[in-house]
Amino acid sequence: MAHGKETPRQKMIGMMYLVLTSMLALNVSKDILDSFVLVDEGLFKTTINFAAKNQTIYAEFDKQMEISKEKVGPWQKKASEVREKADRLVEDMQELKAEIIRAADGKDAKAVTDATIEIFQGGKMISEESTVINDEEINAKDNNDEPAKVMMVNGKGKELKDKIDKFRDFVVDLVAEKDTIIATSISKSLSTADKPAKKRGEPPMSWEVSYFEHLPLIAVVTNLTKFQSDVRNVEAEITQHLLSQIDAGALKVNTVEALVLAKSSYVLQGSQYEARVILAAYDSLQKPEVIIGKVVPKKLANGTIDYEIAGGGHPLSYDASGKAVFRAAANNVGPVKWEGILRLLNPDGTYIKRPFQGEYQVGKAEAVVSATKMNVLYIGVDNPISISVSGVPTDKISARMTNGNLTRSGAGWVARPTRAGVEAVVTVDANIDGQTKRMGAQSYRVKTVPNPVAKVAGKIGGKIDKATLAAQMVVQAEMENFDFDLKFRVTEFSVSAVLKGFTQTKPTKGTNISADQKALINNLSKGSKVYFEDIKVVGPDGSTRELPAVAFTIN
Repeated sequence: MAHGKETPRQKMIGMMYLVLTSMLALNVSKDILDSFVLVDEGLFKTTINFAAKNQTIYAEFDKQMEISKEKVGPWQKKASEVREKADRLVEDMQELKAEIIRAADGKDAKAVTDATIEIFQGGKMISEESTVINDEEINAKDNNDEPAKVMMVNGKGKELKDKIDKFRDFVVDLVAEKDTIIATSISKSLSTADKPAKKRGEPPMSWEVSYFEHLPLIAVVTNLTKFQSDVRNVEAEITQHLLSQIDAGALKVNTVEALVLAKSSYVLQGSQYEARVILAAYDSLQKPEVIIGKVVPKKLANGTIDYEIAGGGHPLSYDASGKAVFRAAANNVGPVKWEGILRLLNPDGTYIKRPFQGEYQVGKAEAVVSATKMNVLYIGVDNPISISVSGVPTDKISARMTNGNLTRSGAGWVARPTRAGVEAVVTVDANIDGQTKRMGAQSYRVKTVPNPVAKVAGKIGGKIDKATLAAQMVVQAEMENFDFDLKFRVTEFSVSAVLKGFTQTKPTKGTNISADQKALINNLSKGSKVYFEDIKVVGPDGSTRELPAVAFTIN
């Protein structure tokens, strides 16, 4: 791209810049510092040249706007945004130079002046205030403390890096997907990636450190000038690219296909079907004629096929975007087919004709609501519910319920009723063409979760070996024949048995069998009965329930 190429003079300046940067690590003599002044002046002139060339591109946008505002306007707007952001970034870098120089030479540094300069912008010369830097007037060219303080300690380097990143990402997003070479070139020109470690085991060097730390002031100023040049170079690349896109999408009518774009191929009864008929190679400045009706093909003498509409048909109207719009009332359930001809006038006065067909399905408005477990909702648990409406996306569906709360959960819903014995009704609405319509409702019975079954050693009672019973650690409460995976926690229970003619009862808190209870079991003889009773549990709803006793006979 013409504006992105480097001239031999620019290449020479870049080479000098690299050589001088390398020499800094060896010696910082006055000659080297003065050489940086020359490099900085060369880079600054390059930046000015890029800026001037960029103005010719913006002037070309203005010329194109006089021909077609509709076609050129969107691209000129993007180019104007590039210019605004590039100007702001370059000015920010200029202010950083001034801040660094003033920090080293004093606030009245002779090298920094605010002057009125003439610039070429928008096709004419205009005057504006700007900060001017004179490298020759810098006293502390070799100062390497103040630049690091401003850029590293005060965080201005990190702020600049973020601004460059944002500008680069903004510009890359403007590049057409197929133009990967341009996007890569821009990304490299404005790269702020960390520098690789020089030795194995060392950490990489950050962008800020490599350009602003341990360097003399004149080198940091030159680095900032280089970044300004990079920004103007990228500005030239992207604006030239945007200019080339004005005609990139122009309509070519050597091949024309009719295209039917429908909002949906499934329409609810009582609503309206809508479709747009456009050209695949679309030009908003030349609207085709779209006629709806029975298409009748006719073979001509030259062997080509012409098309007519039986009975003349009726033409479609156009929307604000220049697309023909077909609308039909969806009164009857079932498939509906429609057809017509698209006609485009050629410069020679003949027509390009293309037939097209469309089809849509009219369905009856129905809501489908079903509980994924059973037709009962339980208190204290998450009851999963599936809700759908035929032909309506899930994000256009809303639902509510009485006697509880209903919330979305992933692709489904979760119902949490509040009162047992009171019916819960789930009502479903759908947003169709911007209007909310009621789709249906479903009633549910609301019950409390049934009690679990108390078990010891996995049994609900019966005969058991004394050693087996004495070895048990806990009393469990388990749900049987219930679809939900619920947990009940045993909070207290008692163990009772007749020992030496007297009934002994040993209570405990929690689910663990206590030492006193195990001692009682160990003193029982064969044929003795032992009872686990007064069993209390807490369920997921937080309520306390008492379970029937578990009775065993010692073998």
